[in-house]
Amino acid sequence: MRPFTAAAVQLAPAPGPLTPATVRDNIANATGWIARCVRESGAELVVLPETCTTGFAPGVDAAELWELVSAIPGPVSEPFQEAAREQGVHVCFGTYERGPDPGTVYNSAVLAGPDGSVLGVYRKTHPFRLEDVRHGGWTTHGSDVCVVPTELGRIGMAICFDGDFPELWRIQAVRGAELVCRPSALLRSADIWELTCRARAYDEHVYVVGANAVGADPAGTLYFGNSMIVSPVAEVVARAASHEGWAAARLDPDAALGSLTPGSSVPHGFDHLAERNLALYERHAAELFAPAVTPFPRKGRD
Repeated sequence: MRPFTAAAVQLAPAPGPLTPATVRDNIANATGWIARCVRESGAELVVLPETCTTGFAPGVDAAELWELVSAIPGPVSEPFQEAAREQGVHVCFGTYERGPDPGTVYNSAVLAGPDGSVLGVYRKTHPFRLEDVRHGGWTTHGSDVCVVPTELGRIGMAICFDGDFPELWRIQAVRGAELVCRPSALLRSADIWELTCRARAYDEHVYVVGANAVGADPAGTLYFGNSMIVSPVAEVVARAASHEGWAAARLDPDAALGSLTPGSSVPHGFDHLAERNLALYERHAAELFAPAVTPFPRKGRD
């Protein structure tokens, strides 16, 4: 990884029912913010929220949503690819992706390179219960991890609720990820948002660029923004507010583990990856991979 500026841009979905016109409006708004952000911040990596082409809760079923989005690359992704090419930057954006069969829709994060190509696509592996087609929602879960080698460094991707599952992030870190983009439309609280961004950065010694939505989506769900960039020692080095805009910061690999805690004079001497007790994990592999549920009751359980 080399030093560069990254930015988390937070956007509000277009109001009203989801239609082809509102998808076009969302894309135009997003690409406009990419250009403005790069111009004013000098960012070489711009991260946009989860499902920024539609809003998270689309207010339509999977079959109708499938008709409104596209495969990747395709008409939905191409304006972002062109924006990345025009600005000469990397862009990570969230969108629903048309799957191979009608009604199969993925919640995806796409990394576009400065030449306009699609460098990687990650499909959300832990859909939030509301969206999960297995619980009456509209999205189908993905099944793979994506870490992309780029001229900036090795970039991983995780989407919103994925931040609650450290196993996904550990796989990315073991694959060499130095930075993880987290496009989000988080529905819970600012505390949980910050906790999970900081914990995953600290767990894996990676930078996290978390872009969270603002405004209201087509189903009327409200989002609080608070997009942030977190260092590998869990320091929030940039934070946005609750309206459209961005948070930007200079990321420096030489300073990533510069001190034990932010601002400390004590050097950082440990490595969460190198100091894993692999023998312990191997001995308890059956438990690590065993299905389990919390012992506490859940009101929303079906």
